[in-house]
Amino acid sequence: MPNDHSDRGSITVLGAGIVGTCCALALRLEGFQVKLIDRDTPGAGASSGNAGMIQTGTPIPMATPSTLRQAPSMLLDSSSSLVIRWRYLPRLIPWLWRFFRQSTVRRVEANAKAQMQLLDHVADAYRELIKAADAEDMLRYKGMLFVYKGEAEAQAAEWEIDLFRRNGVTVEALSIDELRQMEPALNREYSHAYYLPDCFYTVDPKRLTERLAEAFERKGGIFNQADVTRIDMGPDGPVGLRTESGTIPVERLVLAAGAFSKRFAKEMGSIVPLETARGYHLMVRNEDLQLNGPVVDGTRHFAVTPMAGGLRLGGMLELASLNAAPNYDRAEMLLPLAQDMLPDLKGIETESWMGHRPAIPDSLPVIERSRRYTNTFFAFGHGQLGLTMGALTGLLIADLAVGRSPRVDLTPYRTDRF
Repeated sequence: MPNDHSDRGSITVLGAGIVGTCCALALRLEGFQVKLIDRDTPGAGASSGNAGMIQTGTPIPMATPSTLRQAPSMLLDSSSSLVIRWRYLPRLIPWLWRFFRQSTVRRVEANAKAQMQLLDHVADAYRELIKAADAEDMLRYKGMLFVYKGEAEAQAAEWEIDLFRRNGVTVEALSIDELRQMEPALNREYSHAYYLPDCFYTVDPKRLTERLAEAFERKGGIFNQADVTRIDMGPDGPVGLRTESGTIPVERLVLAAGAFSKRFAKEMGSIVPLETARGYHLMVRNEDLQLNGPVVDGTRHFAVTPMAGGLRLGGMLELASLNAAPNYDRAEMLLPLAQDMLPDLKGIETESWMGHRPAIPDSLPVIERSRRYTNTFFAFGHGQLGLTMGALTGLLIADLAVGRSPRVDLTPYRTDRF
């Protein structure tokens, strides 16, 4: 049951992905009367399609010196792990300019440090909310494995592994024998590997979000499926969420709408350089091939995660727009990559998926009380780490809402950094 506090009042969370759902549950546990609003059911959007990894040990921003070197291939090579659709390039130029400015060694170091400030608290945050939801069965504590073909690929990754270690991440270099023992299904060309034991994953990210939402409702929270078209503003901040069926009154608001947050933030006077990094995955169903845990090809930038019902292949990103049609060829490209990694992978029954990752140039989320309106909180822009940071973001928003000093210094995640 929620804590027995004096009347906390009401608060509305816009967005029922993993971040918004965790915010709603954390706020309800603090005694707020909470409404969770989304046009879809909880977890049905981008939260349903990630690789399932809760990456407590990977403080690596999307913009790096390596990314900058790969810029031509983003436009010219359709098989690149990150591509840019030509027709959307003009509107993306301001974002890309900011993005590539984050690719210097100095900025990568600073952004990795800021990411790690959050990642250090992720495991404890999940334990807290997962226990409240009685959903421990959704998680697997198997670590994460990065694999490489040959000495040259492993050496090219040393700067990234060193970055992990300098930020306090436990990284174990595996011998060939240890690698074969851990993952015997791997192609024998993979000869080098690093193991991150503190990472964990979920067997079903959509179902995990649903379980957290169910706990939220059991504890008295209200979920309202509605398509919010605009925010009605008063002199002191948001007063209502406009929908086709009417206006939902708002006393306090948490904006956690992922890639759709940009326009709502703008309506409240906050300009955030957020674009959609469209993520693709391929679900390979009914495979009896066994993996111990998530495996990442550190050179080709794709991952294979064992999940309920099969294996999930993820790793293809695309910069376009919220309204661009999906290009499911991006998802299909993952199958031959995975079959090269796992020679016994049949890949007979597959299902493609595309979703919107809310990407900010420095790869850091926005987590704060609005600079303009004290009744508004921002919780968006987590990029590819929405699942990873969902529980912690929820607890941080709860800290702010009740007036506690947040468990993490939120200065690096403020909107005024832009």
